[in-house]
Amino acid sequence: MANELSNLHPVPGAQRPRTRVGRGQGSGLGKTAGRGTKGQQSRTGAPIARGFEGGQVPLKRRMPKRGFTNIFAKDYVLINVGDLAVFPAGSIIDAALLKSSGVIARIGKDGLKVLGMGEIANAITVKAAKFSSSAREKIIAAGGTTDVA
Repeated sequence: MANELSNLHPVPGAQRPRTRVGRGQGSGLGKTAGRGTKGQQSRTGAPIARGFEGGQVPLKRRMPKRGFTNIFAKDYVLINVGDLAVFPAGSIIDAALLKSSGVIARIGKDGLKVLGMGEIANAITVKAAKFSSSAREKIIAAGGTTDVA
């Protein structure tokens, strides 16, 4: 008999019939249906929350707290001068243009910060919230301008 799609079947023992619980003592899973006798896990519709320890203070609450979140931290999206070299000379570059062109994925809550890694040869105008000193020098040296917006 050839191996054809019409002749394929599971190997013997690979498929077992569905277990029908609570269908009499002769099935081996009658009466309590394999749930044991009494208790929270024997009841229907009573899920136990993850991490629940029977009323004892859970491990997550017993552990000491570590660190903190600085609510005054600034949220800048960082970009390097080398990433701006793809734009032609005379371009006015701001966060919205960078996001629409796919250079940055999001605009930070506090705006854009330009850092000085990489080289630039085009005279462009860059509008950002902050510039590093090396980034400002490189943009001006290429004939461009920096506007703090």
